[in-house]
Amino acid sequence: MSHLRWSTAGESHGPSLLALLDGVPAGLALLADHIDRDLARRQRGYGRGGRMKIERDAVAIDGGVRGGETLGSPIALRIVNRDFANWQGRMGAEPFAATPEPVSTPRPGHADLPGALKYDRADLRDVLERASARETAARVAAGAVARRVLEECGVAVRSRVLSIGPVRDGAEADPRAWVPDGALAHRVEGSSLRVLGEAAEEAMRAEILAAAHAGDTLGGVIEVVAVGVVPGLGTYAQWDRRLDGRLAQAAMSVQAIKAFEIGEGWSAAAARGSAVHDAIAYVDGAYARASNRAGGLEGGVTNGEPLVLRAAMKPISTLRRALASVDVRTHEAAPANTERSDVCAVPAAGVVLEAMVCLTLADALLEKLGGDSMRELLRNLDGYRGQLAGR
Repeated sequence: MSHLRWSTAGESHGPSLLALLDGVPAGLALLADHIDRDLARRQRGYGRGGRMKIERDAVAIDGGVRGGETLGSPIALRIVNRDFANWQGRMGAEPFAATPEPVSTPRPGHADLPGALKYDRADLRDVLERASARETAARVAAGAVARRVLEECGVAVRSRVLSIGPVRDGAEADPRAWVPDGALAHRVEGSSLRVLGEAAEEAMRAEILAAAHAGDTLGGVIEVVAVGVVPGLGTYAQWDRRLDGRLAQAAMSVQAIKAFEIGEGWSAAAARGSAVHDAIAYVDGAYARASNRAGGLEGGVTNGEPLVLRAAMKPISTLRRALASVDVRTHEAAPANTERSDVCAVPAAGVVLEAMVCLTLADALLEKLGGDSMRELLRNLDGYRGQLAGR
């Protein structure tokens, strides 16, 4: 059972997006600014579409916080969709005065067709409005609250883009150098594509521009790292409580994510064990590793090294140069539906993946340490760290 439970609601062009979190300890300092900061990061990035020129995502905290501190009760978050004003008569809960023109040609790679078959919907808009990646704004809001819990516990989470299309960023850096605040962190946050290498960024921008001119889209690979995670989160005792499995589910639930690895996942499959596993040492009263190919997880449990996760995002399904499809009303061949969309949203997906990692790690932390208040949680954390240090 999750200790930090959360859910989202709302449609892409509906009145608002909603998130509800239950299990956040009382006494956590939480302001709308903490959440708006991550909402703004999600909206940035070269290759984003026209929707980002309309929306200025900002959260309203409608419950669970009083005077800038959480109460221990469910936290309710709301993000208004400014674009809803342009969809009057086509979206909303009230019956329509006139039936809107239905969307009837599904996009390959999207939830349009399987969703319509599952829920028996003749208008594909009933599917695409919820399946849209616009929903991730609510996830980012929820994740920002979880991030605040982690920050108080000394954990920092950040993402960077490793590749877009065929262009890779060859810049290497120890996660401890670019995840906490510092010069490299500022480089990532100041980059239009969340990359470390300046030359790679220029090449990626050129690739995105070429795809835009061709009416096409691009995906890429994202790395998410958490630094400061204590050993012992997760468990090997039951399959569904292993932290690697929980993180994989969290990452793969993000729209357009099609592959996931922890540490040197794919490359480890082609190497011998002697070149894969991280030798253990004991230095200055603590266990240490000379390498971190395991990505901070062994047997479903954190080992104290930085948590290193990578996810592959496919190109966005909505193309201006529409692919072949079929009209679900007539079953005749027709070009796929075209919605306003991004050319590339890989940097934004990195922020969404951060949110999912924050929510999953905060849940695992509360599972391990408990605590109805932040004071209790931090006291438990201090005691656990003392136990690890042999105090």
